[in-house]
Amino acid sequence: MDDKEVTGDSQHVFTKGKSCLTNLIAFYDGMTALVDKEKATDVIYLDFCKAFDMVSHNLLVSKLETYEFDGQNTRWLRKWLDSCIQRVAVNGSMSKYRAVTSGISQESVFRLVLFNIFINDLERQWD
Repeated sequence: MDDKEVTGDSQHVFTKGKSCLTNLIAFYDGMTALVDKEKATDVIYLDFCKAFDMVSHNLLVSKLETYEFDGQNTRWLRKWLDSCIQRVAVNGSMSKYRAVTSGISQESVFRLVLFNIFINDLERQWD
């Protein structure tokens, strides 16, 4: 991911040499610099805890292709995503299995990496 420049400088989680603490320090430094210059400063906090559950698999793979990830890896990820199925149990009754077309299992080791790739360009949209 480093050679593809997928994660921007503002990305701290799951980035070598950075952490939640470095994110907090960078944020604090940025805000205090604006306050020191007497600039109007607003802060908006967003809760993304369930947002990734709604991300279309097609959109996610498309974003990976935009970053020109290796075709073999992208095809493997597509097959993995296409194989996701689930069913619902209510009072002992089970539904039929259905394809999952959005989100990534919370247990998956890929979830956070793919989420970081997916949201990486958000800040560019606000510049």
